[in-house]
Amino acid sequence: MAQSAQELLAELVRFDTTSRHSNLELIEWVRAYLRQMGVEATLTFNDEGSKANLFARIGAPELPLVVLSGHSDVVPVDGQVWSSDPFALTDKGDGRLYGRGSADMKGFIACVLSLAPWFVELAARGGLSQGIGIALSYDEEVGCLGVGRMIDRLAADGVKVSGCIVGEPTSMQPVIAHKGIAHFLCKVRGRAAHSSLTPQGVNAIEFAARLITHIRKLADAEASFGHRQALYDVPFTTLQTGTIHGGTACNIVPKDCEFMFECRWLPGDGPERFVSSVRDYAATLLLEMRQVAPEAEIEIERVVYSPAFESSENSEVRRTVARLCGCEGGKGVAYTTEAGLFSEAGIACVVLGPGNIEQAHRPDEYIDIEQLEQCAAWLRRLGDELTQKP
Repeated sequence: MAQSAQELLAELVRFDTTSRHSNLELIEWVRAYLRQMGVEATLTFNDEGSKANLFARIGAPELPLVVLSGHSDVVPVDGQVWSSDPFALTDKGDGRLYGRGSADMKGFIACVLSLAPWFVELAARGGLSQGIGIALSYDEEVGCLGVGRMIDRLAADGVKVSGCIVGEPTSMQPVIAHKGIAHFLCKVRGRAAHSSLTPQGVNAIEFAARLITHIRKLADAEASFGHRQALYDVPFTTLQTGTIHGGTACNIVPKDCEFMFECRWLPGDGPERFVSSVRDYAATLLLEMRQVAPEAEIEIERVVYSPAFESSENSEVRRTVARLCGCEGGKGVAYTTEAGLFSEAGIACVVLGPGNIEQAHRPDEYIDIEQLEQCAAWLRRLGDELTQKP
């Protein structure tokens, strides 16, 4: 029954788990794979029942768990030019395996599943001092939307978790901190008019542009004068506008415009002070808009929120990861992971996994075979560590 990480990665990549699709086919496949070795998994679903998190434990029920966590969803391939089928793992003989999700982050999941039979064997011999938890989530790529339900279920079931390793691609180097992220949708409603009669209308695009300029000024001020943490490649809080939609024709004063902006903040900071500034400026603009159109509105809604993450130097999982990696400390990154939500729930985390984040989300995404081998060897060292009785 044992399969290599490469064989399992080929199975996982063939499931198109782009976030807009269901992940249930992959989840049921993993569930059946674990069931073959006597490991039962529990699922937590989204409201529609179209997606699920999976959680399985290996080891005696009373043991605290080291959770190995990965997300099952991937980003789209739309508009990207691939030299091979993105949903068929391709070995071109260059030491790399190509396919969507190979690095982010089905490579880690494949390594964990390849070692699962060995973990089960250790548990059967009574050798584990801590159990192994296997956690797969949905909708990480669209805002870490799914994992919270699994975390809530673990808490409700009284599952003891001693630590969590989130297997994002870090080239097998520990990440001990990352920024938080929030996305906000701003809807601007003005009044339509014939473009020859512009004073009778309220141009929603132009007022949205003024708000966007205000956000840009906040970002520039933070870059110039804001708090810095040298641990990060981008050492300050950032803001940017990502999408904008509005208008129907060039000869019509646009009634509606909406845009999305994001904030990525350092641990210890947050998006609130920036959003408050945007709301205050929006209130000023609204007074001006309503002089012409009393029905004018500006609405700002938070649609994505994932907290920042910073591990404690004293956490056992951080010390264990450092010891097994033969390193001290770790690095901070500007991207966001589910470690923020685990940490917010009181679960100590480290981010560590095979592959390079620079390959994630790109056409011809790949993972080095050597990285899979390093991850599998690292997980074996973890298993050996957990067989040593305290």
